[in-house]
Amino acid sequence: MRFHSLFFFFLTVTNNLDVEAVVARLQARYHSARTLQATFLERYRENGRVVRVEAGTAYFRRPGKMRWDYQAPEKNVFLVDGKTAWFYVPADHTATRVPAKESADWRTPLALLVGDVKISRVCGQVLSAIDEKPENPEHAMLYCELRGTGSKSPKKASGAASSPRPLNSEAVFFEIDTNSGDLVRVLVRDPGGTGIEFSFANWRIDPQVPDSLFHFDVPKGVAIVNGELPLGNSTVKH
Repeated sequence: MRFHSLFFFFLTVTNNLDVEAVVARLQARYHSARTLQATFLERYRENGRVVRVEAGTAYFRRPGKMRWDYQAPEKNVFLVDGKTAWFYVPADHTATRVPAKESADWRTPLALLVGDVKISRVCGQVLSAIDEKPENPEHAMLYCELRGTGSKSPKKASGAASSPRPLNSEAVFFEIDTNSGDLVRVLVRDPGGTGIEFSFANWRIDPQVPDSLFHFDVPKGVAIVNGELPLGNSTVKH
């Protein structure tokens, strides 16, 4: 099956997994949505050990807006209004802001789900993963080689990724439900031993949510801090 070249970039097929078809399924799933909603579970790891788990509901709206409402273990909000990324901690009475284009937070590029839905905006190429396995054996696990981090030498045409990332760069993986096209998990592994994992469930297409949900009004008495989000790196952000 051939697909319109508008949606695709270099992809390799291996291990009986048609990577191109899986990416097409993912992109088609969200392509027509104006708004998306899903529950999420966020896990932070250090040296393979889970050190923090957070949960809540995420909302995405075209073009490039999103809101992550954290409910457990404490309430906070991560919001991108299209221009600015905000992180608000009610208990601390502080709100951190940074231009969305300058944010290194790994939640920020997920706004592509209600953008042009092109994985190629984030990944230079996508391969079938080997080292990382999907939680559901019927799902596909794909390795994303981040743009600007690939080696200039050509890869072997094996189409599989055993962790072919350059030194001092992150490894990024996507778990995708091959039947529905749903994004199930995003994993980011840092060479320093830290990592973050986003698990999604209960996807809703075009739920009825107000536009005000994607606008941040600074509460009275809250201090605004300009700069990168907490911890200031692209892997772990709280």
